[in-house]
Amino acid sequence: MADGDTAKGSNVERGLEPSVFETRVASTQRRRHGDLHVCPECGSDLVYPTDWAPASDRQWHVALRCPECEWNGGGRYSQEMVDRLDEALDHGTEAVLDDLNILVRANMEDQIDRFVAALNGDLILPEDF
Repeated sequence: MADGDTAKGSNVERGLEPSVFETRVASTQRRRHGDLHVCPECGSDLVYPTDWAPASDRQWHVALRCPECEWNGGGRYSQEMVDRLDEALDHGTEAVLDDLNILVRANMEDQIDRFVAALNGDLILPEDF
């Protein structure tokens, strides 16, 4: 295996191609009634809660923030609306964890390739351990 090549034959110096990550299409729609994860200003689907507290038996006070346009808002929302926001946040968390796993694997492959190259080049000595 040549220096800079991974087990799959791609160049280490190039890094990961952006296409390995799920592409997120920005929404151009305004927030539909009940879509708390969609920004009413820019249409981003990355809105997240910054604070929440029970307002009544089936209502919540929720403060919201958009990281793309810095919009802040919130209000009093039904349990069903908050549940939909929670599902959207769970989906976003899963997407971030999937991307993290891709990066961890790529980093591990890179480290293994460098270790193998060092072993093959007699660059590792007993004093290294």
